Amino acid sequence: MAAAALATLLRSVRYEVLPAKATEDKVLAHVPRDVVVTVTASPARGLEPTLGLATRLSAHGYRVVPHVPARLLRDGAHLKEVVDRLRAAGVDDVFLPAGDADPPAGVYEGALPVLRALGELGGPFARIGVTGYPESHPLIHDDVTVQAMWDKREHATYIVSNLCFDARVLGEWIARIRRREVALPVHVGVAGPVQRAKLLSMATKIGVGESTRFLTRHPSWFLRFAAPGGYAPERLLARAGTAFTAPSAGVAGLHLFTFNQIAETERWRRALLERLGG
Repeated sequence: MAAAALATLLRSVRYEVLPAKATEDKVLAHVPRDVVVTVTASPARGLEPTLGLATRLSAHGYRVVPHVPARLLRDGAHLKEVVDRLRAAGVDDVFLPAGDADPPAGVYEGALPVLRALGELGGPFARIGVTGYPESHPLIHDDVTVQAMWDKREHATYIVSNLCFDARVLGEWIARIRRREVALPVHVGVAGPVQRAKLLSMATKIGVGESTRFLTRHPSWFLRFAAPGGYAPERLLARAGTAFTAPSAGVAGLHLFTFNQIAETERWRRALLERLGG
């Protein structure tokens, strides 16, 4: 990948953070205001920590994207409450996955009905993101996930790809969704410079049930981080080549999973930009 193209991607980043106790202070201390901050939500803790942190960060001048999983919404009235609260906080961009709550908190099984309900509310958000799955979803066939993106294209404005460590798989997935005429811009999900010990520590702090879910659903992540030389995001980016930078790819930027290693992620980004002359 040419240095200029990589630098462009590094300047168009989103940092995904978890709404933990110290997250607000970490963001304020280390994240520039021109970096978009996305705030996750979990079945174990519900939406309130996400909405609270998103509201506070927006008040600090950040462009914030709260995750609003469909399966955490009780009904249309609850959706409207969430919409009104976020709009009052100045939030105009949300990420709408189906979510992992099992059973769902209410009437929504997936993201598409919520997308349609937002349309009925007058389209309160300028931007709405949905999930893409470069690697097979454990419960959903690949063809179904691509079809779901097609179904959502009239309601959403962009796709965020789920975490993937394989540049070849990412490139093939981007080519595949474009062949299926899914034209929404993609923010490519990439893990930041995460150390295995810190990732394990973080996993044990996010709640017993949530931590168990995290570890059992993503065992391959820890093998990646424990491999000789560890994991380095710049190696994945270098291997991606034109898969990310070709005009036909439609990649809008990087979505960096920080795992709340926020200072480390921003230091890595700045250092790499300096090396690239960006």
